[in-house]
Amino acid sequence: MQVPLGYSLRNLAVRKMTTALTAGGMALVVFVFAAVLMLDAGLKQTLVDTGEDDNVVVIRRSAGSEVASNVERVPAAIVESLPQVALGAGGQPLISKESVVLITLNKRVAEGQAPRPSNVIIRGVDAMGLYLRPQVKIVAGRMFRPGVAEIVVARSIAQRFESAGLGESLRFGGREWRIVGLFDAGESGFDSEIWGDAEQLMQSFRRQVYSSLIFRLADPSAFAEAKEAIESDPRLMLEALRERDFYAEQSETLSAFIRILGLSLSVVFSLAAIIGAMITMYASVANRTAEIGTLRALGFRRRSILVAFMLESLFLALLGGGAGILAASLLQLVTLSTTNFKSFSELAFGFSMTPAIVVQSLLFALAMGFVGGVLPAVRAARMNIVDALRSV
Repeated sequence: MQVPLGYSLRNLAVRKMTTALTAGGMALVVFVFAAVLMLDAGLKQTLVDTGEDDNVVVIRRSAGSEVASNVERVPAAIVESLPQVALGAGGQPLISKESVVLITLNKRVAEGQAPRPSNVIIRGVDAMGLYLRPQVKIVAGRMFRPGVAEIVVARSIAQRFESAGLGESLRFGGREWRIVGLFDAGESGFDSEIWGDAEQLMQSFRRQVYSSLIFRLADPSAFAEAKEAIESDPRLMLEALRERDFYAEQSETLSAFIRILGLSLSVVFSLAAIIGAMITMYASVANRTAEIGTLRALGFRRRSILVAFMLESLFLALLGGGAGILAASLLQLVTLSTTNFKSFSELAFGFSMTPAIVVQSLLFALAMGFVGGVLPAVRAARMNIVDALRSV
């Protein structure tokens, strides 16, 4: 005979306070677990969405990031002439020669608080740079004019940093730069940057070389050919990556740090939740000794008792897991910022809930419920009928 499923559910409903406290502990652990996965997913989504499938990033070999890279003008011209580079109207190569440097700005803080400086990327581009990034849209003001000390700022930068609003000015590179526009990059990594004219920025920072080249492939399937042509040419000393792959690599170091730290905390917290579930189930077994004896006397097998108590523990975990996931989903309304370990610049990103995270979080909750309930369930199943009935 099998113990009815409703038996396990009814016992949870009867012990409302104990159920709520135990499920609450599990919900807290699942919340932390899901938040870590959401943070990691949000980081990767922000950086991967920065790239376009048909774009290729070219940097100095082994540089690792645009900030540490330099591409001289002659190698840049050679790359520009490759047959794999797409041509636009009038036969113009679809390539952007860009300069990337870091400057320090102070974050907006409440009056009386100490300044909080942070590194921000200044990207030197031209009209082609904007064309190759269709996700970047000017949402206020206008685009900067070539040859003039004007810049456009990501809207999120304008909100977080002092003197970064539309119509204001920032001083760096020995010059005053007027902010003439705000742009939105669709929650990509460009939302943490400031853009200006590449040649003007290179003059101000006394740079004679570019940081990177970004070009559109004439044929999306020709990436391997373009990569071979660039990396096998001894004159260049450059490496090429698809833009999405390049920015995905930029997230790896920070992503690994978040995963290791966050999941370690989740494991530590889960031990407390498992102990709480185990105590709850042991108490349930102790309080229902006579009830277990009666079930055995009615013909229910030990295996049925074991399954009934395991289901009760799993239902408890499922309840806590659902509550934790629901609470974690609210984090999608939050945007935070941290330092990207690859570029040493501030990167703003949000939490991202995905179906995979929901499934992983529920499985994590069920695993806690299983571990916490298996010993009490075994104890209940092994209980002697006569001894159990004597407690009536």
